[in-house]
Amino acid sequence: MSSSPEARTDLRLLEGLAENWWLMLLRGLAAIVFGALTFGWPSASILVLAIVWGGYALVDGVLALWAGVVGRTTARAARWWLAAVGALGIIAGVLALAWPGITAMVLMFFLAGWLFAVGILQLWGAIRIRKEVEGEIWLALSGLLSIGIAALLVAQPAAALLAMAWAIGGVAILVGLSYIALGFRLRRALRLSRGPG
Repeated sequence: MSSSPEARTDLRLLEGLAENWWLMLLRGLAAIVFGALTFGWPSASILVLAIVWGGYALVDGVLALWAGVVGRTTARAARWWLAAVGALGIIAGVLALAWPGITAMVLMFFLAGWLFAVGILQLWGAIRIRKEVEGEIWLALSGLLSIGIAALLVAQPAAALLAMAWAIGGVAILVGLSYIALGFRLRRALRLSRGPG
């Protein structure tokens, strides 16, 4: 491992994520529950979808913000990154819950914007920890999935309206699985960094 300032920052980011691995696991479980609910009621109105998605985005945002604000790490990069992801989720969730009667098109663009922004932050995080941990690919994959779905929603709005429930449910389950995989990798990295005992 290098001892450059950037490498030390990346290591602090990894330590911050590893210390809060269980929050990544909870985020993954929340995403899978949301995805399963979406698949279970594909014919639900956009109003119900807006409420369910708003609740998920709010819970995910609160958990990420919690990890960023009260996490045990003092690494500024880890805390800033998690707090930014959390703030985006909270804002998106509150907007969806405040106006549950919004049109499908507006919800789709809220969702696309949120997915794109979170995807960029996830890619940034994966790049920052890539030299320090194996399995950062899971964070990068969740970022790429989020960005890809956002691009599809914007590129084909009419077709996206018909497939929105399935796309949202599918990406939530895939992102949830990637969060769970990353959470367990972070847990392993934390145990290895603490040594035997």
